[in-house]
Amino acid sequence: MKPIRLILIPASVADPAPWLIVGEDGRVCDRGVLTPDGGGAGSAQLRTVAVCPGAETTLRWLDLPAGGAAQLRAAAAWALRETVAAPPDRLAVAVGPAGPAGEPRLAAVVSRALLQAWIEHLEALGVRADVILPDVLTVPEPDDDRTLNAVTFGDSLALRGRRFAAAVQPDLAELVAAGRPVVPLEDPAAVERALIAAARFPALNLLDAVQPERRVGGDWRRTAVLAAAAAASPLILVLAGAFRDDLAARRIEAETRAQVLQTAPELAGAADPAAVLRDRLRTAPPPGGVSAAAAALYAAVERVEGAELDILVADPGEGVKATISHPAYADMEAIRADMTRAGMAVTVTGTLDDAGRVVSDITIGAL
Repeated sequence: MKPIRLILIPASVADPAPWLIVGEDGRVCDRGVLTPDGGGAGSAQLRTVAVCPGAETTLRWLDLPAGGAAQLRAAAAWALRETVAAPPDRLAVAVGPAGPAGEPRLAAVVSRALLQAWIEHLEALGVRADVILPDVLTVPEPDDDRTLNAVTFGDSLALRGRRFAAAVQPDLAELVAAGRPVVPLEDPAAVERALIAAARFPALNLLDAVQPERRVGGDWRRTAVLAAAAAASPLILVLAGAFRDDLAARRIEAETRAQVLQTAPELAGAADPAAVLRDRLRTAPPPGGVSAAAAALYAAVERVEGAELDILVADPGEGVKATISHPAYADMEAIRADMTRAGMAVTVTGTLDDAGRVVSDITIGAL
C-alpha cells in the first residue's frame, strides 16, 4: 500500500494542522505540524488523507438502490430530506463503498462551501488532499449494538456505534447516548492507531461529492446519458433551506434541552421540557410574594393616567393574576416596563375593547 500523509484539519485556520507520515507497513515514519509553506509535510507523491471536524457533517446508514455514483448521491439526498435541508448548490453528498448485499450504505452530507474551504485551506498549506474523512469515522466501531466508543477531537466528542456516528459537545454525550454506555478511548497511542487504520481504509471520501464521476468501461456515451439523467432527477430538486442553519438549530435545541434537564431533571419525559419550564416560570410566585406583586402593580398602574386595577387574585396553580382597564393599548407597555424594573415579569393573557377602554388580563411572575 502506498505511504500515506495523514493530516488533521483544525477547527480554525489559526490553529496548527498536525500530520503523520504512515509507511506501507502502517507504522509512523515521521510527524509534525503543517506550516503555510508545506515544509516538513513529506513528498507530494504521498497519498494525502485529511481528517475534518465531524461536527460539521451529518452521517447516516441508508438503504440505497443500485446505481452509479451520481444516482446514489441523489438517492441519499432524497433519503436525508427530513434530516437536512439545503438547495443543491449548497449541499455536498458523499456515499461510501458498497458492503455485503442487503447492508445499509454509509452516506455523508456537508456544506459545499465548507468542504471547499477545507480544500482551499489544505492547498494554502501546500498539500492537495486525495481523501477528506470526518473524524467520527476514525473512531473504532464497537463490537456490540449497545456501546458507543468516544474520542475527543478539540472541543467535540466523536461518538461511534454500530451504524451510528456523530460529533457532539461533551456535556451532551449522555443525552445523545440515550442510555447506551459511552466508552472513552483516551490512550493517545490507541487513538493514533485508529486514525491510521481509518486513513488506510477510509469508510467514505467527502471529495467524491465534488469530483467528476469517473468514466467506466470507456463508454463515454453511456456515462453522458447517466450524468444527464442524474442532473434531471427530481431527487436533487427536493432539498430546500439552509443545511448549516438547520444543523446549528438542532445543536442549539439539544443544548437547551440538556440545560433545562440539569435544572429540572423531572421534565425528562416531557415532549418540550423548555416550554414546560417557561410555563413554570410564568406562573411562579414573583419576588416577595403576592404582597410585593400587589404593591408593584398598584404603583405601576398609578403612574398611567386613566388606568385602573379591576381585579387582583393569587391562584396557586396559575400564579398572580390581574385585570387592568386603561385608555390605550400602549399603556400596557409602560406598566410592563415598571414591573420589569421591580424584578417581575408580566404576561398579557387576554385583551379586549370595552366601551372605548382597553381591558387587559395579565399574569405576574418571576423574571
